[in-house]
Amino acid sequence: MSDEHNVVRMWRGVVRTADRDEYVDYVERTGVEEYRSTPGNRDAWTLTRELPNGLTEIMTVSRWDSLESIRGFAGDDIEKAVYYPDDDRFLVERDDTVRHYFQRN
Repeated sequence: MSDEHNVVRMWRGVVRTADRDEYVDYVERTGVEEYRSTPGNRDAWTLTRELPNGLTEIMTVSRWDSLESIRGFAGDDIEKAVYYPDDDRFLVERDDTVRHYFQRN
């Protein structure tokens, strides 16, 4: 796997729609803030999508200079999702692994 290009890191989880705004604020104060303060992070977003049955999908997307810069945030196992203390209170579904995509242009 090449470490020469921009890397996009994506994670998803699901919360109750009633908790959406509080959880998005929480994610912005924890994970996204930590992304942005890690050397090599270019930017980061939190996206939401309404699902049926009162649920909302949350997606974090971040762009990085390299896989090595992601290690500065995630540690050696960059495929493993990073969680914070209150995540268990909000998440009803979660991906325990993240996806990495390479931007080639």
